[in-house]
Formats: sequence, C-alpha cells, structure tokens
Amino acid sequence: MTDDIAVVRHPRARRTRLSFDPVSGQARLTLPPRASLAKALAWARAQEAWIDHQRDRLPAARPFVPGATIPVDGKMLTIAWHADALRTPAVEGDRLVLGGLLESVPHRVERWLRRQALALLEQDTAFYAARAGVSVSGVTIGDARGRWGSCAHHGAIRYSWRLVLAPPAVRRATAAHEVAHRVHMNHAPVFHALVAELYGRDPRPERAWLRANGAALHWYGRSPG
Repeated sequence: MTDDIAVVRHPRARRTRLSFDPVSGQARLTLPPRASLAKALAWARAQEAWIDHQRDRLPAARPFVPGATIPVDGKMLTIAWHADALRTPAVEGDRLVLGGLLESVPHRVERWLRRQALALLEQDTAFYAARAGVSVSGVTIGDARGRWGSCAHHGAIRYSWRLVLAPPAVRRATAAHEVAHRVHMNHAPVFHALVAELYGRDPRPERAWLRANGAALHWYGRSPG
C-alpha cells in the first residue's frame, strides 16, 4: 500500500487499472507484472478528483451505539442501553435492550446479531435443502467482504452474518443459491433454474438488491472516521 492507494501486481493483468472498493473505502491500483510503479502512481494521483468522488459516495458508518437503529430480519430495532438491564441484548417491541458496560455495547450487539444470523440461516438452509433433497454437513457464518455465501464440495455452507441486516427475502434467496450448489457446483443455466425452483420464483430482484445495497451492510458496526 502506498499512502491511501493499495497497489497490487497481478500476473494476468494486461494494463494498469484503478478501482475503488466501497466496502473498505480503499482505492486499488492494479498493475501488470512489469509495469512502472512510479508512472502508474503518477497516473493514479492524477485521478484524485475521481477518487474523492467515490469516497463522497461511500455509505455512512453506522456504529452499534445506544440510539442507533439497525434492520434485523426485516424489522427496525433501536439500540437501548440501560445500566440496570441485562447484559445480553433482548428484543422488546421495536427496541434491542441491553445493560452492562457501556463501552462493550458495540461488541455485544454484534455478537447478538451473529447469533441471530446463524439461527435464521440454519433454518433457511434446512428448508431449501429439504426441498432440494440434499444434505448439508454444516452451516457457519463469517464476515467475508467479497461474497455472501459459499458452498464447499464436502457439503458445508458458509454465509456472511450481515445477511441478517438484509431484507428476509434477500437472505432466503442467498440460502437457496447456496443450497443449489449442493446439486450443481457451477453457475450454468441449469443451476439458476434450480435456484428459481427452490426459491419459488426468479431471485434476480434479490440479487440486484445485494449489488445495489450490499456495500452499505458492511458499514454497520463501524465508527465514523
């Protein structure tokens, strides 16, 4: 990384390319193996206006602090901290209530969200696996930046816990997609046909939602600056 631009030499790159990652908020300069770094950086610096424009378009950071609102399984919950409340978050109407140390609120809210995500995605996966007539060896969650789910050849499926922040239909469409990989480990037309069959309709609107709004989900739990 050079200053605020990440530099990557890619063995198959044929030209210098500048891109911007809305998840990390980082500009990325990709170079062919033998390209001049000095010339590439000089060119990238000349694109400062474009980089600034991309930064201005970044989603707002949404830290898990008292008073913040978060979408959980299609419902908006307001984080409510009370010194005499239980440490473990609990839903009370449209509030997520918790006590304990104030400085540990963000960490405990994220842990609660991860538990909710795992429980929901286990249910979704079991539903579509039964519909497809396949087995799934295990369901886990992580926080990958580049994908919302992955299915291993041995039958385990891993999801981003941030799907709990997405509309339920988006989360379920993702589960149907990954379960379909238990039958077809590719993205051929027959695979997409199976996803639609499992999900009950064409899931392209949900995939489009993730493309348009997915980056913003990664800014939940971040502090500004």
